[in-house]
Amino acid sequence: MAGLHSSSRPSSSSSLSSSSSSSSSSSSQQVFTSRLLLLLTLLPLTLAFFAFVLQWRGGLTDPVTRWSPDPFQFPGMDNPGSNVGSDRRSGSDCVDLLGRSKSPAFPYFKDWKFDVGSDLNPKICIISSTSAGLEQTLPWIFYHKVIGVSAFFLFVEGKAASPNVSKVLELIPGVKVIYRTKELEEQQAKSRIWNETWLASFFYKPCNYELFVKQSLNMEMSIVMARDAGMDWIIHLDTDELIHPVGAREYSLRQLLAGVPGNVDMVVFPNYESSVERDDIKEPFTEVSMFKKNYDHLPKDVYFGNYKESTRGNPNYFLTYGNGKSAARIQDHLRPNGAHRWHNYMKTPKYSISLFLLIFCE
Repeated sequence: MAGLHSSSRPSSSSSLSSSSSSSSSSSSQQVFTSRLLLLLTLLPLTLAFFAFVLQWRGGLTDPVTRWSPDPFQFPGMDNPGSNVGSDRRSGSDCVDLLGRSKSPAFPYFKDWKFDVGSDLNPKICIISSTSAGLEQTLPWIFYHKVIGVSAFFLFVEGKAASPNVSKVLELIPGVKVIYRTKELEEQQAKSRIWNETWLASFFYKPCNYELFVKQSLNMEMSIVMARDAGMDWIIHLDTDELIHPVGAREYSLRQLLAGVPGNVDMVVFPNYESSVERDDIKEPFTEVSMFKKNYDHLPKDVYFGNYKESTRGNPNYFLTYGNGKSAARIQDHLRPNGAHRWHNYMKTPKYSISLFLLIFCE
């Protein structure tokens, strides 16, 4: 019996040791699993926090808000939560927001610089009456700056006159923003245009009639502004229209007008009208690729031979207008002759029709 008892004790001790080792191993696995789960939980949270901090400080670009008219996206835009009297412009807000110098930068493509005070001639300006937002106006301004336009006189209303839009426009070199204030209306009420018989049939009527008169009044004011700014040519254009100098050696409107003989007072640009190919167009300037040609650029037999098929029952070949737009040389007694032409109080202007086109995107 004693032999049996003595032989059974080591066996019991070995069993206890094995049980303790198994328990220790299980506990170690639980600790490792817990730490691994904690690490996997904290890692994405840390990365998310890091990304948020970088974006908040301007280290990352959010594609959703990149071109939005957010007050913090552009220098000179006041923080709605800050004091009105705080002098944010006197500091380094341009450097903080754009990472560049404090000189005015073109906000649509921030890396492009335009020397609006250059000695390049002729100097061209565009006048436009608009209520469009930045998504349309900024690429429109950028495009025309590239082809040689020096100055823009923008008569703004509606969305275009809102602080988030107008403050950005005011930052662009060469852009003058004119608001439709009571003072402006009182000034325009004294215009000699109200005595013009050719415009009388448009007075005191709604919709496009009112717009036509308003555009004429704005064009008249812009002639004085253009003269004061030293401009040589003036063009009235909507913000959904582009001058397209196809065929110019340097794709330059400035080069085109520089070649116009000195005795020519006005250059007419026949318009092409966009034909929308899809119903999901977001950016007409870059997505539309099909246009109706102006009848001035078509053989008469082709135009009349395909008229019914192209209009599809619409009485008009173009849905809007077909008489194009024009550029006028700044000179004495210049006046608007509607939204599409210019005239002169003292003479009949001499004009030429350009082979260069105006694209209309609606």
